[in-house]
Amino acid sequence: MPKQFLDFFGTGRSLLQQTFDRFNQLIPTENIYIATNELYADLVKKQLPQISGKQILLEPTRRNTAPCIAYAAYRINAINPNANIIVTPSDHLIMQENKFLENIKTGLDFVKTNPALLTIGIKPSHPETGYGYIQSNGNGVDSIQKVKAFMEKPDYELAKVFVESGEFYWNSGIFIWNVQTILDALHHHLPDIATRFDQGIKNFNTSKEKAFIDTEYPICQNISIDYGVMEKANNVYFLTAAFTWSDLGTWGALYDISDKDQARNATLKCDALYYESKDNMVTLPEGKLAVIQGLEDCIVAESDNVLLICKKSEEQRIKQFVIDAGLQFGQDFV
Repeated sequence: MPKQFLDFFGTGRSLLQQTFDRFNQLIPTENIYIATNELYADLVKKQLPQISGKQILLEPTRRNTAPCIAYAAYRINAINPNANIIVTPSDHLIMQENKFLENIKTGLDFVKTNPALLTIGIKPSHPETGYGYIQSNGNGVDSIQKVKAFMEKPDYELAKVFVESGEFYWNSGIFIWNVQTILDALHHHLPDIATRFDQGIKNFNTSKEKAFIDTEYPICQNISIDYGVMEKANNVYFLTAAFTWSDLGTWGALYDISDKDQARNATLKCDALYYESKDNMVTLPEGKLAVIQGLEDCIVAESDNVLLICKKSEEQRIKQFVIDAGLQFGQDFV
């Protein structure tokens, strides 16, 4: 199951539900839209029953974040051409929510009066190779600065240089802008997508929208908003985050923000007894007990009929493990 639908910490709320709860403090329920693959429509409806079906923008196929954001922008433009928009992934962990909401308010105030593409930058705590980076030009007003460059995910040595320089921030993937600003940027930098949606502009927010999207969306260029727009535009700014953030993109990221015992073992949902073990992460279904002896720097995770035990440092191999399990034992184990 995609991670946004999971309750990682046993709070009773999935990451998607927590994201909704967070923004619902600022934004009326009727102004929140969920863009997702049509395969997950029922999951979204089940987890967010307060959202109407019309507020779920269904992608007929995966085309990365630029077409997805374009779709949402065209829909919102049809409803309110003066709207200010926050775009956020639904699988992030945000702590210090009050500070987060203050940052969002600051960003909204900025884009109301500035034709800017604003993102949120996270001051890096360590050389992370799983995130993209934003370079500051060093000339900012308060917490908002102009972006000098976007950098793709670096290797460890380059990430170390980034952190030591003090000029680089993690790219959170959270964006704030006015609807006309992003539409202008799409026309300038991704004219193929913008022109395609322009042809059906009268269909958005009508009964004809779904048929139009089902036909045109799969033909859109498969490209991220970062690569397609943010790395090319000259009106990109970033707001320095005052909150604690993780995109939970890796087991390592989840381990970093989890509570740990004196031997740096992290336990999620289940109970665990550790003997001569350190630096591990264990997550089993609630009500289960794990007894771990002589294990170091490992992930122990159970889901349905599969138990995974692997080195944390080798977690990039998990995708291959999944493929091998499917080939050897069938899809019941994938």
